This record gives sequence, structure tokens and C-alpha cells, in this order.
Amino acid sequence: MPDTRLAALLSEAEALQPATVALRREIHRRPEQGLHLPHTQAAVRRALEGLPLEIVEGKSTSALTAVLRGAQDGPAVLLRGDMDALPLQEDTGLEFASEVDGTMHACGHDGHTAMLASAARLLAAHRHELAGSVVFMFQPGEEGYHGARHMIHEGVLDAAGSRAEKAFGIHLLSHVESGLITTRPGPLMASNDTFTVQVTGKGGHGSSPHNAIDPVPAAAAMVGALQTMVTRRVSVFDPAVVSVTRIQAGTTTNIIPETAEVAGTIRTLSESTRALVKAELPKVCEAVGEAHGCRVLVDIEPGYPVTVNDPDQALRVLDLAQRVLGRAELMADPIMGAEDFSYVLQRVPGAFAFLGACPPDVDPAEAPTNHSNRVRHHEGAFPAGVAMYAAFALDALAG
Repeated sequence: MPDTRLAALLSEAEALQPATVALRREIHRRPEQGLHLPHTQAAVRRALEGLPLEIVEGKSTSALTAVLRGAQDGPAVLLRGDMDALPLQEDTGLEFASEVDGTMHACGHDGHTAMLASAARLLAAHRHELAGSVVFMFQPGEEGYHGARHMIHEGVLDAAGSRAEKAFGIHLLSHVESGLITTRPGPLMASNDTFTVQVTGKGGHGSSPHNAIDPVPAAAAMVGALQTMVTRRVSVFDPAVVSVTRIQAGTTTNIIPETAEVAGTIRTLSESTRALVKAELPKVCEAVGEAHGCRVLVDIEPGYPVTVNDPDQALRVLDLAQRVLGRAELMADPIMGAEDFSYVLQRVPGAFAFLGACPPDVDPAEAPTNHSNRVRHHEGAFPAGVAMYAAFALDALAG
């Protein structure tokens, strides 16, 4: 059963549900992409009006940092919610669906932002119980723009005057039972790097391949060679995924093109395996190209690091969820998606957790997942997220 003291937080979060939903729907209707989210930032500022917060806006982005000082001095903890949307055309039929063509909150960031704003209001009401400060990190640019790194550069981790000692973030999942918190110690989410391989041969007529140097079979051979590299160079106990997701070459049926391009993604669960794959991939592609008489240029664009939960903090989150919500679930395996809260967890002991938000009228196994233009997140899960944000801070800063 939930802890009596902490369980009261869930009731308080439920009382804030109208405000949480209102902010979520406002942001959902007006989604914004990338690092510059002026409407979203303004909506969050309005939601925080009247609270005893020290608010600072980002210098290079639409970030917003708010600090709540407790009644007593003490350390700082950081709570994070991301704010940006995705380049998708919404097809949910919701009454508050996106009004912006080609942009949609398909990953739950609107819910994260709304839950964090309500958590700020809930914690302000418990300010007298806090021996320390809470930093609320409202972050733009999670979807590939390295927004967390921008905020770290501008000082979010030290916003309270000293380095945050613990950090916590929540992410909604549309295919997990609504209201269920799940996480795990250690690696939780993968790194993500992007690779592009330019293969250059010599063009010619399709009827005379012997007079050309065809880059297409070289590119095709690289696809299989990269999979062999993974199975023969990477330990099965520290896995990697290398997926070729794009092959482009040629303009018509009777021309051997001069160039071909192979591109894809690299996912790993440790920085050592990440470094190994990034070192081996060019060697494989260059060797295959040489065997076919082609020149090869490999570019690897760094993405997000591995998201690694501090073991103690992850177990603490699961314990808090049991006490606050009456249930929690230990994840058996990491997932290979990526997350830029990883930059925070590289510097501050903390945890990232998933909050189930599958609509009750949908089978989780059939639910459209995050990044689908038909995804729906159940608003009934929001009080659990608000309460968990608050519980993490109150537990860490108990006077």
C-alpha cells in the first residue's frame, strides 16, 4: 500500500489536475519544434505565476529554469521536463489536436512540461518541508537538438548556487499501463549516432559495367559487412545495433551512377562499445570500397550518450513509486531509443523513469507508440507524474 505521508501527494496532484490538463492541451494545440519555443515558454511562465520561484530564461534557446528555495538551507535537486514537439502531421482526432501543420506533440513532451509545472506548484505548498532547493529544468530541443547540453552550458545544474546533487526525469509511454512507473538501475536507454557513407566509383552505361566502376554493389556489400562486424566484433553481453536505413544511388535504369550513399544509425548501451563501433565502422566500409575499386568517405555524426541511471537513485525511484502510487515495475531490459537527459546523468547522480500513459480504452499491445502521428497519452496518468516529481524532491530534501 502507498506510504500514508507520501500518498497525500497523489491526492494533492489530483487536485491540480485541471491546471495540469489545461497547460498540456494549450501546449499540444500550439506545438513548436527545436530550440526556440516562444509560445511554449510563455505558457509555462504563465503557469508558474504567483509561485515563489527564481526564474531565468535561456540565452541561446527558449529554455526556462526555475528555482524554489526551501525553508532551510541544504543541497539542490533537479527535476526536468522537455518541451519540444516533432515534425509530424497529427491524426488523433483529439478535440485539442495540433493547430500547426506538420508539427505534433507525439512523444509526450507536452505532458512532461505540464506535470513539471504542477509539481512546482505542489512543492511550493510544501516549501516549509524543504531543506534545500529544487531546480525545475524546462528544456527545449530534446528531439535531436541537444537541448540539455545547451542548458548545462548556461548553468542549469548550478542554478541554485551549487551543483545539484540528485536529478530526476519522467517520460510518458503510450503503450504501458496508465499510471505505472517503470525504470531500472544502470543503462536505461542507448546512445544514438548517425553515419553516412559516400561511395564513389566511375559512372557509365548500364549495358557496359566493365567500363565503369559501379558503387552500387559496393554499397550493397557494406550492408551485410556491417552486420557481420556487429556479430563478430561486439560482445553479445554489451550489445550494439547498426541499422542501415537509407541507400541512395542513380537516376534511371540504364546509367551506372558515379556515387552511392549508405546511411543509418548506431545504438549502444555503453560508451566503450560505442567507441568500438565508431572506430570499426569506417574500417569495414573503406575495406569493402577498396575491394570494389571505389573511394569511400565516412562521416559519423555524434548523437546522445548512453542514458545511465545511478543504481541507488533508480532503486529509490522504484521505492518512492511503491510508497506514493502503491505500485512500480523494475524494467528487465534497456530500450534502444535515446534521450538527452543522458547529459545530466553524466554529471549528476540521478534517474530517468517511464510513466505509463496508455488510454484505458486501448490494448497496450495495440497502442500507437511514441513518435506515431496517432499516439494518444492518457491524461489520467498525469497526477502520478506530478506526485512522483514532488516525492523525489521532498524525500531528497527532507528537513
